[in-house]
Amino acid sequence: MKQLLLFLVLVLILVPAWAQNIAVTGRVLGGNGSAQPGVTVLQKGTTNGTSTDNDGSYRIQVPSDAVLVFSAIGSATQQINVNGRTSIDVRMQDATTDLNEVVITGSRASEGRSNILTTAPVDVISAREIKAFAQTEISQVLTYAAPSFQSSRQAISDGTDHVDPASLRGLGPDQVLVLVNGKRRHTSALVNINGTVGRGSVGTDLNVIPLASIKRIEVLREGAAAQYGSDAIAGVINIQLKDDSTGVTASATGGQHYEGDGAVFQADANVGIGLGGRGFLDVSGQFLNRGYTNRTFEDTAPLMYLGGNSGNYPGGAAADTEAERRALKEQDDAIVAERGFNRKNMRVGNSEARNYGGFVNAAYRLGGNLEAYVSGGVTHRTGKAAGFYRLPNQPTQSDLTIFPDGFLPFINTTINDQSAITGLRANIAGFTADLSNTYGRNELRFDIMNTVNASLPQGPGIRNQTEFYAGTLNFSQNTTNLGFSRKFTNLGSLATLNVAFGGEFRVDNFEISAGELNSYTNGGRLIGTTPTASGAQVFPGYQPSDEVDKDRNNVAGYIDLESDITEDLLVRLAGRAENYSDFGSNVSGQIAARYSFLEGLALRGSFGNGFRAPSLQQRYFTNTSTQFVSGVPNQVLTVNNDNPIVRNSFDDPIQKGFGVEALKQEKSVNYSLGVTARVGRTLTLTVDGYQIDIDDRIVLSSQFVRANPTVNAILGTQPVSRVQFFANAIDTRTRGIDIVANERLTLGENSRLGFTIAANFTETEVRAFNSSSSTINNDPTTGTTNLQNTLFDRQQRTRIESAQPRSKINLAANYGYGIFGIEARLVRFGEVDFRDADPARAELVDQTFDAKWITDLTLSAQVLPQLSIMVGANNLFDVYPDKFRLHPRNNPNNFSVDPATSFNSSLDNTNRNRFVYNANQFGFNGGYYFVRLNVTLPTN
Repeated sequence: MKQLLLFLVLVLILVPAWAQNIAVTGRVLGGNGSAQPGVTVLQKGTTNGTSTDNDGSYRIQVPSDAVLVFSAIGSATQQINVNGRTSIDVRMQDATTDLNEVVITGSRASEGRSNILTTAPVDVISAREIKAFAQTEISQVLTYAAPSFQSSRQAISDGTDHVDPASLRGLGPDQVLVLVNGKRRHTSALVNINGTVGRGSVGTDLNVIPLASIKRIEVLREGAAAQYGSDAIAGVINIQLKDDSTGVTASATGGQHYEGDGAVFQADANVGIGLGGRGFLDVSGQFLNRGYTNRTFEDTAPLMYLGGNSGNYPGGAAADTEAERRALKEQDDAIVAERGFNRKNMRVGNSEARNYGGFVNAAYRLGGNLEAYVSGGVTHRTGKAAGFYRLPNQPTQSDLTIFPDGFLPFINTTINDQSAITGLRANIAGFTADLSNTYGRNELRFDIMNTVNASLPQGPGIRNQTEFYAGTLNFSQNTTNLGFSRKFTNLGSLATLNVAFGGEFRVDNFEISAGELNSYTNGGRLIGTTPTASGAQVFPGYQPSDEVDKDRNNVAGYIDLESDITEDLLVRLAGRAENYSDFGSNVSGQIAARYSFLEGLALRGSFGNGFRAPSLQQRYFTNTSTQFVSGVPNQVLTVNNDNPIVRNSFDDPIQKGFGVEALKQEKSVNYSLGVTARVGRTLTLTVDGYQIDIDDRIVLSSQFVRANPTVNAILGTQPVSRVQFFANAIDTRTRGIDIVANERLTLGENSRLGFTIAANFTETEVRAFNSSSSTINNDPTTGTTNLQNTLFDRQQRTRIESAQPRSKINLAANYGYGIFGIEARLVRFGEVDFRDADPARAELVDQTFDAKWITDLTLSAQVLPQLSIMVGANNLFDVYPDKFRLHPRNNPNNFSVDPATSFNSSLDNTNRNRFVYNANQFGFNGGYYFVRLNVTLPTN
C-alpha cells in the first residue's frame, strides 16, 4: 500500500504542461518507387508511433519540433526533422546491414547507439531471426543464436525439467539479470537442488514469454550491477516487446524428432492496433504443446523381481557364489518373460509440457508530452516428468499389491506466472522522467501421480493412495522505479553529456506451502525389521516444518554519466548504492570507454565491480527429497542457511551443527577490452575479451552422509541419510573472448545474402575454497579435513568449471531471391567434462565428452502476400553427444567382469544402460523436423 501511495504522489508530480502538437501525414516508398507497407514511423525518444498502411501512407500526431524515425527490416533507418511541416514523404533505401541496430541496453542515454558504437558488447536478435528456425522457446532460441548464452533441457530433475537453467559467459543462471522493456523481471520460485547445471541457483523462467510478443532481444555481455543492480554479474538480457506493429501476424508450427516422439505443436498470434496516432496496443498469445522424448535403453539390472543379495524380497532370495547368482538370474529371467516386463522402464529425455500464455504492451499519450504505458502477461504451464523406475524387487519403496511389476512415478508441475508493468513518461525541465511499478509472481505446484507412500499400511482390503499433492512454491516481487535522463550538448569542450539518475524500491517474498499429510508422512510400516521409505516416492511433499513466508526490501539509488568527450572518445561512468533489509548495503561502480583511433576502427573496454544478493530461495528453502546416488535412493535434507544444523557449531550443548556463517552477497570485479571494426560498407567485426572474478560465490554444498560420525551426530534423529545446504563456499575466475563478424550483401534488386560468424571461448576456474567453520575445516571426531572436501567436492567443481561447453561457434548464412529464402546454421558445442565426486572412482567413470557440430536448415517461400511457409530441420544430421563409457573394472556388485559370460552385462548396476547420454551440451534427442505457416493480415 505504501508503494502504491508513493506511486500516485509521483504521478501527480510528473503531470506537465500540455504542448502544441500537429498532425503529420505522408507516404513511404521503396527504392524502386513502390509503396512500402509496415514501415515503422516513430517519434524519436518516445514510444509514440504508427506504421504505414498497404499503400505506404501514415499519419502521426507529434510536436512541431519532433524528429521522426522511419525504419523497416532490410532498409536503412532514416531520421527526419519535422520543423513544423504537416506533410513528409520518404523514400527508403536498402540497408547495407541489418545488424547495425540501435540498442538501449547497457546505457541509460536518452538516445540509443549502434551496437558497434557502444562501450560494451551487445548481441541483437531480431524478430525475424527468432522465427527463422525451429526453436519455439526463448531459452532455446538464445542457445543457438547467441554463442555466449547456453541452456539445455534437463531430465529427471524434478521442477528443473520444466524451468531450463541458463547461463551467460559460463556463469550461473542467477548471475544474469533479465529485463522486459528495460524493467527488472522477477525470477522463478524454483531453486535447483538436483544434480544439474546451475545446481543451487535460482534463474528466470524465460520461456513464459511468447515469441510472438518479442520485437527483439538484446544480450549485454558485460557486468552491469552498477547500472541495474543485483544479478547482473555476467550481463543482462533485455526483451523488448513489440510496440510498433499494425495488423495481425500469426503462425502455426508442427514437428517431431526423427525417433518419432517429442511432437511439438505451437500456435501464436500478435495483433497491433494504432490508437489514433497517440499510441498503440499490442496483444500477443501463444499455445505450445510438447510431447515427451525418451532416449533410455533396456535396463540391464541383473535382477528385476528377485531380491539378490539383499534378501529383502518376500521369499528371501539370496546368492553368494557365482553359480548361485547365475541360477538366481535364470529364475528372475523366467519371471521377467512370464510377466512381459519391459526392461526399457525409464523415461530419459524432454518432459511433457503444455503452455498457454498471453502478453500485452501498450502506450498512450495523455496530452502534451505525458505518456502512460502498460505491459505484462499471464502464463499457465503444465508439465509431466518421470522419475526413477521403482523395480518389483524394491518393496521398501513400493506397494506390490498395487504395482507387482514396479512403477514409473511422475511429477506433475503446474507453473503460473503473472507480471505487470505500469508507468508514466514525461518531460520535466528538459529531463525525460520515467516512473514505473513492476510486479511479478511465479508459482510452482507439485502433484505426484502413479506412485505410493510405501510406509503406509498395505495388504488385502487396503487401497493405498497413488496420487498426492506435494506442495507449492511461490515467489513475488514488486519494484518501483523513478528515473531521470537528459542529453546536454555544447557544454564547453564536451561534445555531449548524458545525465541519468534515479532510485528504486523493491520488495521480494518467498513462500513454501506444505503438501497433504500422506505426501510426506511415515506411516510406520516395516518389512521384518527394515523400515520403509517415507512420503510419496519420487517427490516427498513439503512438510509443515518446511513452510516459510519470508520477505525483504531493497532501496537503491544510481547515477549514470555518458559523454562524447570528443567525436572519437566516448566515456561512461556509473555508480549504484543499495541497501537490503536482510544483509546490509553494497556500493558498485563502473567506468567504460570507447576510442576511435582510425576511421571504422575503435578500442573499447570497461572496469567495474558488482554484486549478487543471496536470493530468498537460497536463504530459506528447505525440504526432504528422494535422490538417487549411484543408483541407490537416499532421503536428502536440504536445510536453509539459518537452521541450527548449519549455523551452530559442533560443540554447541543443545544443537550440534556445521558452524557455517550466514549467507552474504557475492562480490565481483569485471574487466573487458575489445576492438570494433567496420570494413567497407557492409562488414562489421567485434572482438571482446573479459575477466570476471567472483568472491564468496554461493553454492549448494555437496551431500554430507551419515557414514561420517560427525555428520551422524549433527543429524541426530532426523529421518534422512544425507544433508546439504547453501554457503558462500568458493571464489572463481572466468576468462574468455567473444568474436562476432557480420556481412550483408545486396546482390540484385531481389537478391540478398548475409553471413554471421560468432564465437565464445570461456574458462572458469575455482580459485579458492571458503569456510570459517571449525567443524568443516577440522572434523572434531576424526581430526581430518574430510568435511572440507565434502563441502565442495570434485563433481561440484566440475559443474562450475566445465559442465557447460567451454566454447561455442556459430556460423550462419541466409539468402533470399524473390519469394524464396534459405537459412543455414552450424553451431559447434564445445567439449564438457564429467567428474565423479569420489577421486577413487576417477579412473572408472571420469570422462570428457567431445565437441559436436549441429546443423540447422530452413527453406521458406512467400506463396501469397499474406502467407508464407517454412520447412526445415534442427540437428539435420541427427547428431548425439558421446555416450557415457564405463571402465571395465567398475563392478560394485562383485559379479563376473567378463561381459561375454556375466549376466551383469553393463558392468555397473548403478547406471544399468539407462543413462547412455550423460553429457547435455545441446540435448540428446537427435534430429527434429518441422513445418511452419506464417500469416500476415492488415487491420484496415
